[in-house]
Amino acid sequence: MPENHTIIEMVNSDRDAFALVLIDGDGMIFDDKLLSRGEAGGREAAGLLWNAVTDHVHLEVPDLPSDYKIVTRIYANLKGLGDVCHRSGILENPTLIEDFARGFTGSKQLFDFVDVGMGKDRADDKISEIFKLHLYDCHCRHILFGCSHDNGYARLLEGLDSSILSGITLLEGVPFEKELANLKSKYRTTRFEGLFRTKKINVYQQQYYQPPAPQINGLPPNGLPPPPVNYQSPYQPVMAQPVIARTASVSPANTAILNPTAPTWASTAMTVPPPTQMASPPLTPQPVPTNAKQIPRNRYGQRIDPVVQYDPNEVKRIKKLKMCNVHFLRNDCPYDPCTHDHHYKPNKNELATLRYVSRMTPCKFGSECDDLKCIYGHRCPSDTEGKRDCRFGENCRFERELHGIDRTIVRTTKVGGK
Repeated sequence: MPENHTIIEMVNSDRDAFALVLIDGDGMIFDDKLLSRGEAGGREAAGLLWNAVTDHVHLEVPDLPSDYKIVTRIYANLKGLGDVCHRSGILENPTLIEDFARGFTGSKQLFDFVDVGMGKDRADDKISEIFKLHLYDCHCRHILFGCSHDNGYARLLEGLDSSILSGITLLEGVPFEKELANLKSKYRTTRFEGLFRTKKINVYQQQYYQPPAPQINGLPPNGLPPPPVNYQSPYQPVMAQPVIARTASVSPANTAILNPTAPTWASTAMTVPPPTQMASPPLTPQPVPTNAKQIPRNRYGQRIDPVVQYDPNEVKRIKKLKMCNVHFLRNDCPYDPCTHDHHYKPNKNELATLRYVSRMTPCKFGSECDDLKCIYGHRCPSDTEGKRDCRFGENCRFERELHGIDRTIVRTTKVGGK
């Protein structure tokens, strides 16, 4: 009888056998050419991945039944991924990444590109749980794990029973981070050439996508300057981040008057009521005095951008100048040549307005951002404290959780421990 039970179990496990492909799409990013083709590129990527996995499994898992299935799950923050790819010049429009995901998911019944939304470690947490769920599943004959960009997965992989390591292949896109590289000798590894990027994306490489179409008088054919990037992203830039240590301290609230109807970049494409006559010189955002080495936060740990006054006409004028935000506000633009102006000589008020314009673009790290030099927005500039929306409603590019943030400062993040 025991032998019969063993035979039945083997037959049952063969009946639903599958290979599982788990990919952290926040860092394991498909090739630029595939992404730029939107939905068609997504379908092609799914086909290429299916072929590559089939070839790999055929070599590494020879005892699989002929009717085994390939189950693929990719988890990523699509808005964040779109932001990064658009800002670095890979995508003409950030929403192309949604088309890509739709094409990928729709191409095969067991392929899913899942949008986890904004939030720290959302993709990591989901992938880790799915990995553990199938690790000892008798139907799951092999796991291909795409995580080469993130040392955090070393915690998941380093403590596994040695008897199951042969059932896992680490899939490499960008080179394995140090802690994962130390584990390579214990696992099978492979790389699918031409399918995934092999270099990290520099989110400050280029502020906007520049289409190859000829320009007229320095402007695109539609006569309008391109809008700022407006998606949040969880991706780490290639440049090193400052070492930080969070310490609790009390700081007085630093605020100025907020105009609750402050326009976002979307207002350039919408009908705006005539502005109120302003005294000369025009009102510009007034920088709020802060400790240069501290980032103000509320009781929930959310970063607080200062509330400022602004002149709509001055905002529009500054946008048309096409100054490089990264150059003038961070002084570290790495793109040479840069497609935006580095030679204009802005005065103090113009720099303040440029900073306000830059805050209209959501920061990739949201309200958790610890970058002292960050020039992007950590809350919607058109919101009202305590309200989870703004006049742009669902069209606002800031996440709902970045509206109505409590602006009472109760502590700060000190950079460098000073």
